Amino acid sequence: MILELFSIKSGQQVSEDYLHQFDLVKDLYAYNPWDNRCQVERAAWLDQRGTLTADRNKLITSLLSFNHRIGNAPEAIEQIEALRDPRTLVIVGGQQAGLFTGELLVMYKAITILHAAKAAEKNLGRPVIPVFWIAGEDHDFDEVNHIQLVSPQQEISKINLHLPDHTRTSISRLQIPDWQPVIDQLKEALLDTEFKDDIIHRLSLFAKTSTTLTELFAQMMAWLFGSQGLVLLDSDDPELRMIEAPMFQRLIEEQETLSRSYKAGKINVERLGYIPQADVNDQSTNLFVFDNKGERILLHRRGSEYTDRKGERSYSQEELLQLLDNSPQSFSNNVLTRPLMQEFLFPVLATVLGQGELAYWGLTKPAFESLEMQMPILLPRKSYTLVEGTVAKHMRKYHLTFDDVLYRFAIAKENWLTQQDSLGLDRLFAETKDKFRELYEPLVQTVASINPGMAKLGNVNMMKILEQMEFLEARSTDAYRSQFDASIRQWDRIALSLVPAGKLQERSYNVLSYLVKYGDAWLQELIANPTDHWGTHQLVYIS
Repeated sequence: MILELFSIKSGQQVSEDYLHQFDLVKDLYAYNPWDNRCQVERAAWLDQRGTLTADRNKLITSLLSFNHRIGNAPEAIEQIEALRDPRTLVIVGGQQAGLFTGELLVMYKAITILHAAKAAEKNLGRPVIPVFWIAGEDHDFDEVNHIQLVSPQQEISKINLHLPDHTRTSISRLQIPDWQPVIDQLKEALLDTEFKDDIIHRLSLFAKTSTTLTELFAQMMAWLFGSQGLVLLDSDDPELRMIEAPMFQRLIEEQETLSRSYKAGKINVERLGYIPQADVNDQSTNLFVFDNKGERILLHRRGSEYTDRKGERSYSQEELLQLLDNSPQSFSNNVLTRPLMQEFLFPVLATVLGQGELAYWGLTKPAFESLEMQMPILLPRKSYTLVEGTVAKHMRKYHLTFDDVLYRFAIAKENWLTQQDSLGLDRLFAETKDKFRELYEPLVQTVASINPGMAKLGNVNMMKILEQMEFLEARSTDAYRSQFDASIRQWDRIALSLVPAGKLQERSYNVLSYLVKYGDAWLQELIANPTDHWGTHQLVYIS
């Protein structure tokens, strides 16, 4: 496996500066991740913190229960048991429970967590365990119900899990009655290879013991990363909710303080010239409740009452606390309170985040401080593009760099096609049209002297003739370029593989495309070979 570094600019300026000019954003974050002392300082703070934290024994029991249930590997169970040591720290990161694990970037987040935990353990000389936080409490089914693959016909194939008329509830509570249709879609879309039958069989077994997307996601992640010790957690696990109840109580009782803190975070971000990347609303509690139909509802503060957006459901603070006491599983976090809940549950040395997450975490520092907590170290997720052998060969043939493919592919392709035009069709048609105008425009002027109204008719007539010439030019160009169909397919394959529909591969395709084609050796090699290239995109050449 060959790795090549490549710099890609983030669409988030806060994240870009976090990665490359940390001094510009240092006021928004607690630690500079590029400072070698930060891990020692964070570990020391965690050792002496006196803030409210979860019951460690209950947390271990909950994690063991979930990880046994999904069939996680003995190595992951050992990591959970390591939490019994008060010196143990955690590297955490997570993602929504996507169909068949979702996009490739989920793989890379898990790999980053594993790399970071191993490096921190070596650096600090104490146990550091990797935890993957499955955001099963999220409710946007349309974000997680599909994947994209490269089909055998070299097209983007979309696999959809259909679930009509479902409740707007958390993904972990949404029952999937029948997995077979989506597995059949997958089977048809994947290449026939030596690995396919085993993978389809394995997924079918996972599906038989999964009633939700979260369970299927967790079993697949355990299969791929459990032997590396990756601990899995469902953020909507009822057992976990009971452990989180004291923190939910605090989030409810400290609403006014937290509201001011998030507002202060927003002001801090804006003062530095950035656009806040999460909605900070004075009335939002940043908490959800589930109603008696299972619908996940964002709570808003209106005076002393807590209501849904439309004001159709209403709670007093006392009623919310009573609901929490009776039914902790009725509550759920949003993106701004989830960081606080992670800090309550675990001794978080560092959190692994995507660039969008890095941006909105910049809003949360005052909220941590208002609860006498501290924002952990934030590590950027590692980013990769898999370059297959055939694609690399085509790139060499046409002298293309990844920079060309990412930023100017259409121009490069058009330039190459133009260079193949030995007949000079572009030049011939351009000269012909110029000569036609040169001959025709004086004629129009002459007929206009007979009758001024003829000028308009003459110009319209000239445009129609030019349109016909352009039509002939287009058809001639297509006919000539058809000689290069094989080469054009090679160009298109490069784009399809590396930047499908103009997006990075890691944000488009699912891992199954590559597991079916190459097995998992490339994935295991990525896991086994950590690099220190945080915040830099890496090209991975596989064959």
